[in-house]
Amino acid sequence: MRLAVRASFPLQLTLGLLILSVGAAAALLHAPLAHVLGHRAAPGAYDLTRMVLLYATLPRLAVAVLCGAALGASGTILQQVLNNPLASPTTVGVDAGARLALALATVWAPDLLQWGRDLIALCGSAASTALVFLLVRRRGFAPLSIVLAGLVVSLFCGALSALLALTEARQLTSLFIWGSGSLSQQSWSPFLSLAARLLLLAVPLLLLRRPLALLDAGEDSARSLGLPAARVRLAAIAIAVAISALVVSTVGVIGFLGLVAPSLARLAGARRFGAQLAWSTIIGSGVLLLTDLAVQLLAGASAQFLPTGAVTAVIGSPLLLILLPRLQSATRPPISSTGATVPVLRRGWVAAVTAALLLLVALSVFAGRGAMGHWTLLTESWSTIVTWRLPRVLATAASGALLATAGVVLQRLTHNELASPEVLGVSAGSILAVALALFAFGALGAVPEALVATLGSLVVLLIILALGVRASFAPERLLLAGIALSALADAIVGVVSASGDPRAFQLLAWMAGSAAGATYGDALLAAAAAVVVLGAALLAVRWLRILPLGAPVSTALGVRLARARLALLLIAAVGSAAATPMLGPLTIIGLVAPHFVTALGVRQPAALLLGAAGAGAGIMAGADWLARTLVFPMQLPTGLLAAMVGAPFLMVLLNRRDERS
Repeated sequence: MRLAVRASFPLQLTLGLLILSVGAAAALLHAPLAHVLGHRAAPGAYDLTRMVLLYATLPRLAVAVLCGAALGASGTILQQVLNNPLASPTTVGVDAGARLALALATVWAPDLLQWGRDLIALCGSAASTALVFLLVRRRGFAPLSIVLAGLVVSLFCGALSALLALTEARQLTSLFIWGSGSLSQQSWSPFLSLAARLLLLAVPLLLLRRPLALLDAGEDSARSLGLPAARVRLAAIAIAVAISALVVSTVGVIGFLGLVAPSLARLAGARRFGAQLAWSTIIGSGVLLLTDLAVQLLAGASAQFLPTGAVTAVIGSPLLLILLPRLQSATRPPISSTGATVPVLRRGWVAAVTAALLLLVALSVFAGRGAMGHWTLLTESWSTIVTWRLPRVLATAASGALLATAGVVLQRLTHNELASPEVLGVSAGSILAVALALFAFGALGAVPEALVATLGSLVVLLIILALGVRASFAPERLLLAGIALSALADAIVGVVSASGDPRAFQLLAWMAGSAAGATYGDALLAAAAAVVVLGAALLAVRWLRILPLGAPVSTALGVRLARARLALLLIAAVGSAAATPMLGPLTIIGLVAPHFVTALGVRQPAALLLGAAGAGAGIMAGADWLARTLVFPMQLPTGLLAAMVGAPFLMVLLNRRDERS
């Protein structure tokens, strides 16, 4: 196979990764190899160094090479089939489904594990991937639609997995570390088993190599050549899902390689599918091998407890951000580019939805569980309502309005309907900032925590803006930046959680979001922030109306782009960070609420802001009500439950919008 490459910095970087891998391997293996070759153990004697080298170190390195190559190939196949540079086992929900399936089997059906983790992971991956394609089937599998559906499914599966980890910590502690990507081995059996399964999948992949390459000519051209494009795509997706599921079942989630390896392959000059597939496998194996070698050299004896998958994201995320400006951009779609039409505004629907949201808020205030766990309407116990329930409902509702407002601002600013504090990495900035502050200064108060989260969100937004300006705000560039930053935040959380530091559990609890201890002070602060942020967004409604038209038109209409973008970024950062201490960073309300209002036909920025704020407040109030009543007397994290409620809600809206297109 001929690889067409061009001399460039990415190619030099790829060669540098290989050279560094060889050097790191020599540093790691020099001492044990010298010991084994220079000391012959007596018959029957136990040589610990030799046993560790032969049955732990070498199998681990072999697994790293094999898994890196497999994930690189899986990402390349998905990107080729879907014609989408953002497709990967992570972004289309493959990894999240496998991890959730294994967590559910561990907690509720451990007997299924005797059938093998491969089968469970494969079923989970197949289910999540099928759900993603079910959501976008009426949109012609448009690239951004697939990413939106994949992110929603991944957030839903991730929220459910995190909820299981918090409620079943004893059973899932080892699974949590393994789920971050642990390459620790005690024999050659996992490597041999995975290699045999991947070899079986390589046979049909080689048979599909030429048909997949014909897809570069376009759907119509492929059909004119007699190629059954639909069957080829389905078979290739099945192979990619199976490859990723096998890797997840063996070593956990290291899905970020499925995104970065194909990107580096294209940067290295590979244009045809065969060249991209070959280079992606080489680059994926090199990156994962180098990362694992670095982990073993730097962590020493504790390397087996440090998840290599998390460390891979720590290295790969900045690498992808550095190389992001070099990626070729696809054609920029309009703001409603998912293939759906927006229905005409109907006052009856708006009135009905408004009444339902108000009823939901009232239900969250007056309905609940009594002291003995029975359901009751607390119409007579005003002290309970005023003292405990009312401030909690006000705080969560105001926080939901904040996130929804930030979501609308980001979507109009970036000209991208996928934008939200969670998807674009804004929440990742607050996670990173709070994590660093927590480990540097210890426990934080409410006000310092909010300030730190705001600063982290603003820094991330400025990075995204800088990348977006150079790429004319191409949606795939912004999403890649958000995915990279989110992966970096998840990796850091995974590393500190695997370390066993007690502060890691404080960070996880903060990320889950809980309004259980909300006071009137918290409610007033959140309400004041919601009024200020929403008011500032309404004052900037002219910018929100003009900026989606593009930079040239905006400049011609007298908009100062630098000032407008910075002001809107500040509004979004303050809104998302002010809601984070109460709800956590992963609620996806910033994505759900604007889509919910848009589905009703609301298109004008002012009405969209007000409607989204109301929808966010109502949905969050309902999620908080479920959080405190579902498993009474226990209380679930409000933020995680909001993600679990909001994700299916958005799936329904996406399907309804598709049927009207």
